[in-house]
Amino acid sequence: MTIERIGVIGGGAWGTALGHLVAKAGRQSLLWARNPEIVASINQNHENTAYLKDIPLDRGLKASTDLAEICRSDAILLVVPAQAVRIMLETMAAINTAAVPVICCAKGLEIGSGLTMSEVAAESLPAHPIGCLSGPTFAAEAIRGVPTAATLAIADTALGAEIARAIGSPTFRPYVSSDVIGAEIGGAVKNVLAIACGVAVGLGFGENTRAALITRGLAEATRLAVALGGRAETLSGLAGLGDLTMSCGSRQSRNFRFGEALGQGMPVETILAHMGGVVEGRHTAEATAQRATALGIEMPICHAVDAVLNHGARAAGHHRWFAEPAIAG
Repeated sequence: MTIERIGVIGGGAWGTALGHLVAKAGRQSLLWARNPEIVASINQNHENTAYLKDIPLDRGLKASTDLAEICRSDAILLVVPAQAVRIMLETMAAINTAAVPVICCAKGLEIGSGLTMSEVAAESLPAHPIGCLSGPTFAAEAIRGVPTAATLAIADTALGAEIARAIGSPTFRPYVSSDVIGAEIGGAVKNVLAIACGVAVGLGFGENTRAALITRGLAEATRLAVALGGRAETLSGLAGLGDLTMSCGSRQSRNFRFGEALGQGMPVETILAHMGGVVEGRHTAEATAQRATALGIEMPICHAVDAVLNHGARAAGHHRWFAEPAIAG
């Protein structure tokens, strides 16, 4: 199939960045945002003042509040927060458009079901090819032309290659994979692990601790991915190790900053009020812990984050971050 018109659903930082990248790649780029002020800012000033102030966007990017218009595209990038994905997919299903590819770009698991975004999409849009885009991608850097790479995972890799060609450019390289579950678990769990690393820094721990959390956290994510049918090698790539090392070591990561403030003793609601965006790991910690428990998977770091966020545990007093079987690694 030929992909020339690409719809981007979500007017946050990463949705805006993807819309910009699509336009930069020479495709027709249409972005949906709920907020009319964001739409006006993009169309009139070529800037998203709410999330990416003073960062100019490609003039080919057009925004709209009309979801039906966006859905009349050759492919759709779904970039709403993970906990809003199901309701957005149900709204898209009601529009009854052609069964075009839908690429889920949110990094998280659904609270309650514990499902990945592609699993949620398969329930809501069963006729559509479903994939995901995940990797080490800070929005502002991607827009500024900093060389950026990500994993584009979809079962039909020929279709994935076509989408990758449509959205890729000299500064943005999507690598195609068939392992959707592995890519999604890598992106979702890294948000929880970034919170853990932020907590460690907030508590005054050093680089030894952060390196241990990253390494053992990668083992946790890999165990979960494999248990769900993913491939271990996917977690060694951009959607796993690449995203994990970036988010666990940079204050550009909202999840890391959230964890750092948590480790410093700030209340959760106070932190969230000053974040300026969604902290996906806050919700994914609970969903990850629940799904790991149901599968009998050892994920002590993720369970520790869930305990601090949802079960009254104190970060400073939680000493079982690495409490798992003594296997090599």
